[in-house]
Amino acid sequence: MVPTTTAAESLWLAGRAGVLFPLPGTERAFDVLVLGGGITGLTTALLLKQHGARVAVIDAGRVGTGATGNSTAKVTALQGTMLSTIARTRGAGVAAAYAEHSLAGVETVAKLVTELGIGCDLRRRAAYTVALDDHELSAVEQETDAAHDAGLPVDTTSEVDLPFDVAGAVRLDDQLELHPLAYARGLAAAIDSEGSRVFEQTRALSVEEGRPVRVMTTHGELSGERVVVATHYPIWDRGLYFTRLKVMRSYCIATRVRGEPSRSMSITAGTPTWSFRSAGDLMIVCGQGHAAGAREAGQDRFTALEDCARRHWDVTEITHRWSAQDAVPYDSTPMIGTYTPVSSRMFVATGFSKWGLSGGTMSAMLLAAQIAGEQVPTDVFSPHRLSLRGLPTLARMNTKVGVDIVGDRLMPGQGSAEQTPPGQARVVRSGTERTGVYRDEAGLLHAVSLRCTHLGCLVRFNATERSWDCPCHGSRFDVDGAVLEGPAVRPLPRTCPPSEA
Repeated sequence: MVPTTTAAESLWLAGRAGVLFPLPGTERAFDVLVLGGGITGLTTALLLKQHGARVAVIDAGRVGTGATGNSTAKVTALQGTMLSTIARTRGAGVAAAYAEHSLAGVETVAKLVTELGIGCDLRRRAAYTVALDDHELSAVEQETDAAHDAGLPVDTTSEVDLPFDVAGAVRLDDQLELHPLAYARGLAAAIDSEGSRVFEQTRALSVEEGRPVRVMTTHGELSGERVVVATHYPIWDRGLYFTRLKVMRSYCIATRVRGEPSRSMSITAGTPTWSFRSAGDLMIVCGQGHAAGAREAGQDRFTALEDCARRHWDVTEITHRWSAQDAVPYDSTPMIGTYTPVSSRMFVATGFSKWGLSGGTMSAMLLAAQIAGEQVPTDVFSPHRLSLRGLPTLARMNTKVGVDIVGDRLMPGQGSAEQTPPGQARVVRSGTERTGVYRDEAGLLHAVSLRCTHLGCLVRFNATERSWDCPCHGSRFDVDGAVLEGPAVRPLPRTCPPSEA
């Protein structure tokens, strides 16, 4: 029997004592407020500080512990089949721009680690997109062609540092792997001085876009001449991002194996997608993605990852299990620029399609330059673009949201609160109202309204992670309603458990 951890916890977050940054104090006015303490927000803030701005980073939790700390921690411009996908959706010119800025993001990470002396286990690695069999070869060939057209120095090979044969692969050398939490904390430490600040455990609740821009938080009002929304999935609704982003959830495990782990950073070209990298003496296997809030999501996702790891490596222990959430734009390209078409003081970066470490850094470089008054291209990644070839995908995304909204309201209840066994959840109806009831292992009932505080969709219980997840836009809440992940900024109301089915 292979030992397995009982807690689902990211390898990068496990056992890391917090470096606590304070709540807002007497300093309330800054040049730029950056909402979100992941790699996008922190890098934007640091680059703006280097431009001479006084910045404040505002994070609802702890810096680096969201999407950044739950990532695979690959920083690369070769991202599965992204370039060929963008080329089909928006053309070769956009794919080339994306490749250029992604590669610049990779080198900026390497540069900042050196300049700031951040100890984050940074290593240069080759990145591969792999065809597991002949059916996946065409996807690899298309990605190779798109990468060549975009100017990336890739080559093809059939030899990959994996313990199984592959039909072929495309390789890009000199990409990066790192410890993402250590890197994020290094950026935060460099920001928090000389009039710039990092505020943790401070959630932004509302914004008033004037001069200055005023942001109300859980610890009072802060103001800035500019605001950057770098919350992974944009909070608030005025930019209509919820109509153009789908939210995907993926899973990872870390395993201890006999012998040397595979040192390449590899991802498969087909479906389902498998992603591999090492960290010291551990092997990381990721995949099994699905839409946020999917009813079919369960413990079997981790089981499939464990089966894959055991099939290809001599696994002695499953040490960590975790999951991550990503925003995927309808046309596969990040959204970087002004928050709305008429905004001049609010900016946003989102939609990194599971490649947030390179995409977030790329976004930070573009936003910092734009806010500093430099001439930068704004049309390619404009959040307000319209991609005609992406319209069918856009229509399918919003049709799904409509089906989720209507379908969940028509579903019957699942019994009474009293019938809910320990460790399980039920949807209990009382008239037209629905309550989410969870009974913990000690027998205590936790009851919340099922109406998501973002846009009113009904949340669903995630049995794997014991959370209430929104299938429409990805907000997540704990069993007592506290926000785990946005775009929601307010908790689910707690209620008394109804007794009627």
